[in-house]
Amino acid sequence: MSCKASAVRAALLLILLASTCVPLRAQEPGAPTNGAPEIWLVTYGPGDIYWQRFGHNAIWVRDPTLGLDHTFNFGFFDFNQDDFFLRFLQGRMLYFSAARPASEEFAGYIDENRSIRAQRLALSADRAMDLAAYLLDEVRPANRDYLYDYYTNNCSTRVRDALDLALGGALQRQFLGTLAAQSWRDHTRRLTAADFWLYLGLETVLGAPVDRPIDRWEEMFIPAVLADAAAGVFVAPGGVITAEAAAGALPLVQEDVTLFASTLPPPPAAPQTWWPRYLLVAFGIVAAVWLLTRRGPVWLAPLLARSWLGLGGVAGLAMLFFWFGTDHAVASLNLNLLVFSPLWLWPTGFRSAAGRTTLLVGSLSALALVMPFLPPWQYSFDVLAAFLPLNLAAAVVVDRQRRPGRR
Repeated sequence: MSCKASAVRAALLLILLASTCVPLRAQEPGAPTNGAPEIWLVTYGPGDIYWQRFGHNAIWVRDPTLGLDHTFNFGFFDFNQDDFFLRFLQGRMLYFSAARPASEEFAGYIDENRSIRAQRLALSADRAMDLAAYLLDEVRPANRDYLYDYYTNNCSTRVRDALDLALGGALQRQFLGTLAAQSWRDHTRRLTAADFWLYLGLETVLGAPVDRPIDRWEEMFIPAVLADAAAGVFVAPGGVITAEAAAGALPLVQEDVTLFASTLPPPPAAPQTWWPRYLLVAFGIVAAVWLLTRRGPVWLAPLLARSWLGLGGVAGLAMLFFWFGTDHAVASLNLNLLVFSPLWLWPTGFRSAAGRTTLLVGSLSALALVMPFLPPWQYSFDVLAAFLPLNLAAAVVVDRQRRPGRR
């Protein structure tokens, strides 16, 4: 980049930041040595609230010449945006990027007891200036909105893409096509395991697309994965390589420091086997309802059974809607429709189904038990354990009500 181009970009930074600059704190780790913006990848650990389970990240840009000490964050949304809930249902959520004074953002994450990891990146003066200019352009009102996707276009992938742009596409060349150890579902399961209902809810609504093998580039939808990947990258004049001994190669991460250590337990490194706990809960519910209905009026058991199957049928219709009627790609090809089937509405609403409910529910349940071992290889053991016992028990009750001599 020419000196003239550098001067133009510097002027642009000054103009855009004139109203938002804050003084740099003198004792922050790492001091600029080449007069260029200092670039840090900041990774925030998981929090204690369910929406914080996946962690978060940002790019921290520091330039004492410009008075710039801001984090660029792609994780904001506004409940007051037009048609918010309609956009949510359709899978067309608008998120936006914003720049915040680093001290304010860090204080917020410390208050939430979330770890803060900062990695100073070895970018040339030209590349650092280019990245700073790109980020400033991204947070302008005309450019800040983007169409959010859980796995392919989220706060972390936007940070990944910005860094890749600064590296001339070398980050993507390094990791695209290299098979990741875990799938989207594996990461989702391990990071939500502490939340009983969130875990089960996501397991229910996520279809087979999240089970496909992914590469390490796609795996960087998780902020911590991006941070670990950056720590293993080396920069050479010709691009990004992995061999430290190569001529002219330097680690991409020049400093890797923990600004705040959380006291929260870290998430497991891999998904764990949780279906036994859901099976135990399901059998407990069946036993409790059986004891309740034995002491209750004769109509209570059929009412509960039909209500459960009716709710399951409505849930199945909702799953079909998300599959075919929305942009929620991760809800497509959902084999849990064998567990929450719209067909459950047939025995619920029609007396002609008498005596056939157990056959219907049992047949689809048997198919549901086989499907995890067949293409498209959707993991569904948690959902099967949690809901098949309830479905089968409800079907038996409905059929018993219709036997001769029962009312």
